Amino acid sequence: MSHTLTGTFRVHKAFSSRYVSESRNIIVYLPPGYNENLARYPVFYMHDGQNLFDAATAFLGNEWGVDEVAEALIAAGAIEPVIIVGIYNTEMKRLAEYTPVRNQRGAGGQARQYGRLIVEELKPFIDNEYRTLPDRSNTALGGSSLGGLASLYLGLRHSSTFGKLAVMSPSVWWANRAILREVNRLGKKPETKIWLDVGTCEGDNPQACVRNVRDLRDALLSKGWRLARDLRFVEDEGAGHDEKAWGFRMRDVLTFLFPPGGANLG
Repeated sequence: MSHTLTGTFRVHKAFSSRYVSESRNIIVYLPPGYNENLARYPVFYMHDGQNLFDAATAFLGNEWGVDEVAEALIAAGAIEPVIIVGIYNTEMKRLAEYTPVRNQRGAGGQARQYGRLIVEELKPFIDNEYRTLPDRSNTALGGSSLGGLASLYLGLRHSSTFGKLAVMSPSVWWANRAILREVNRLGKKPETKIWLDVGTCEGDNPQACVRNVRDLRDALLSKGWRLARDLRFVEDEGAGHDEKAWGFRMRDVLTFLFPPGGANLG
């Protein structure tokens, strides 16, 4: 299948870690004008990196089209220019790395180690390699499905690193809804901006999917998040659990997390 990349990209192959066994590729989208100025930019780290930009690497050839959406929004002045870092999953280890605890069968539970890869190894590398705004208010983490679950878990665990989260179609069901217990155990609410969504036609039991994400919304509200301020909740009518749906919602995700304000020219 042909490549479908739009815009400026750099790829870092076989990025390795002290904390997880598998190396992985990292793909970096650079906003228009990056090579022509000295500006610094916010950064959006995203899981399942091979699915975000390129049909040639995406699961079953179905990419999200994040690059096309970002290019259009930046050109229109609808969002601030942003660097987007796609972290490839490692296929067989994806479930383990994207889940915070083991399930009843003993599977999963390596999200803490995966999070250390991102926070202690990848982010310093990106901040050194690119002109970033490294503070938490300019650093986002996001993903869908198990990647949505990992984004919320790691975003709350590393709230001093990530100030913005995109939690798309999260797998709330994992390990008897362990993520709800994680939220309920929160002490002081971090100043974290969260996008949370679900499609109304996801999975074999769409009603259960919606109910789970509504319960997650309610747990966040009980901890002090406020709808339309630091929490945006969307039920996407008729949307399934797939790349097409997530890519469609990326326009609103980017607009919510990165409203216009301009990169730092300092």
